[in-house]
Amino acid sequence: MTTVLTRGTVVIDVEACKGCDLCIDACPPRVLEMTVHDVNTRGYRYPRLVAGCTGCQACAQICPDFCFQVYKYVQPLEIAVEAPFQEGRVQEGRA
Repeated sequence: MTTVLTRGTVVIDVEACKGCDLCIDACPPRVLEMTVHDVNTRGYRYPRLVAGCTGCQACAQICPDFCFQVYKYVQPLEIAVEAPFQEGRVQEGRA
C-alpha cells in the first residue's frame, strides 16, 4: 500500500458521457482513465477517477456534455491505494 495526496474529487455523470476522451488529455495530474470494457447504457466508454485529483476543473471546462461536478477539499486527504503493478512482481490477489 501507498498513499496519494488528494485535493479534490469529481462526480461524473456516466450516462451523459459520449466517450470523447477530451477530459483524459486535459487532466493535469492524469487521474482520469477511460474504461476499456465497461460502457454506459448508450454504449459509450466513460472516464473513471483514480486517487490524486487536485480539483483543478480542467475536466469540467473541456467536457462538451457537462458530465463533471468538481469539488475541492478544504483540507487535502491522504488516500491509501494499492501500489502500482511492477513488471516481474506479483501483487497480492493477482497471478
